[in-house]
Amino acid sequence: MSYLYDKYGAALYGTVERIVQNGEVSTEVVQDIFMKIWNKIDQYDPKKGRFFTWMLNMTRNAAIDKVRSKEINRSAKTDSIDDYVYTIDNQNQSEISIDGIGIKELMNDLAEEQRFVLLKVYFEGFTHSEVADEFDIPLGTVKTRLRSALKHLRKRLE
Repeated sequence: MSYLYDKYGAALYGTVERIVQNGEVSTEVVQDIFMKIWNKIDQYDPKKGRFFTWMLNMTRNAAIDKVRSKEINRSAKTDSIDDYVYTIDNQNQSEISIDGIGIKELMNDLAEEQRFVLLKVYFEGFTHSEVADEFDIPLGTVKTRLRSALKHLRKRLE
C-alpha cells in the first residue's frame, strides 16, 4: 500500500483536486480511493490497459461521485443569511447591505415558517423539493409558505 501511495499518490491527488477543488475533501477522496484500489486490485486486468490508467479512472469517477453527492450539495447550501446579507461588489469594492435596502426588516414581518422557507430557497439555494425532503415538510406546504411570503413582501414593497 505504501509503495502505491508513494508512487501514485501525488498524481491521483492532483486529479481529485482539479475536480473537487477542496483540499480537505480531496484528501478524503484519495484515502478512500486507495482503500478501494487495495481491495479491488484483483479486478485489474492488464489486457485492458495500464495499471495507472485503471487507478486514474477509478479516482476520477470517485471524485465526480463526491462532487455530485448530497453531502457536497448540502454543504454548499448551508451558508447562513449573514453570508448573503453583506457582500462585496468586486467591480468597485463597495459593501452592499441588505439592511440598507430594508430586506431584513421586511423579512422580520414574516411568519417564522414563511421566513424559514424563503431563506432556504432564495438565500441558501435549496429547491422546493429539497426543503420538503430535508426538513420533513410536505411539498405543497413549502410552496404555499413561499407563495404567501412573496405575496406579503410584494404588498409591503408597494
